[in-house]
Amino acid sequence: MSSVPVILKRLRAERAVTQDQVAEAVNVSKSLIAAFETSRLAPKADTAERLDEYFDTGKEIQKAAIEARKHVRQAPQWFRPWREVEDTATSLRYFDLSLVSGLLQTEAYARSVLDSGLRSPQEVDEEVARRLARQVAVFDRPEPPVCSFVLDVAALRCGDPELTGAQLRHLADIGTRPGVYLCVVPETVGMYPGRSGAFALGTLDDGRMVGYLEDFFEGRVHAEPGRVTALDRMWHAVSAVALPCDQSRDLILRMVKDL
Repeated sequence: MSSVPVILKRLRAERAVTQDQVAEAVNVSKSLIAAFETSRLAPKADTAERLDEYFDTGKEIQKAAIEARKHVRQAPQWFRPWREVEDTATSLRYFDLSLVSGLLQTEAYARSVLDSGLRSPQEVDEEVARRLARQVAVFDRPEPPVCSFVLDVAALRCGDPELTGAQLRHLADIGTRPGVYLCVVPETVGMYPGRSGAFALGTLDDGRMVGYLEDFFEGRVHAEPGRVTALDRMWHAVSAVALPCDQSRDLILRMVKDL
């Protein structure tokens, strides 16, 4: 049986249609079609069915998608609850201190972060693919959540100039997308509450908020009202010392020029 990428590329070539045209026909984003064609994601059942209907291929794509999903290594058990939050939240908020948030990382930056020498090449490839899949699932779904990011400026300085330059340009670009807000805490702030560490908050469609924290071993979703309130207060504290979005983008672009 042929794989999903092989099938889609063949069908698009035979019918002389673009990824944009396929995406519009089946009501998904172009980047999602690109993810299918590069094996970063396997189509879900409903998407595979619409693709078969569009190409008039019976159940060829659906069968290939089932096989592909069998072989996609799932995220670690401890991370799956937060993935579910990302997949369903109406808003997401992230604060990062030393590294660019995973949802904002370029493929090269993500690979550099993950390829620390503690993972095998296969594990690095799998984790990079999962990280890119997270980005597609959040930013490119039909009704994406409002996403707010606060990054300490120190997080923007990790890596060699070529790697950092590409990552900074990506941040400047993604910060202009509707519903994405990116702010930077400048070094002039000095000490502030966020120095205690990174965290995330998600608001669900029923209005409930949950938090997320990671340590050396794993991450945990926190739903206890006291802890969520504490993280929400921390969010307001770090947001208060961050530059506004437009000034943050100007800072990022200046950093690109200074490389």
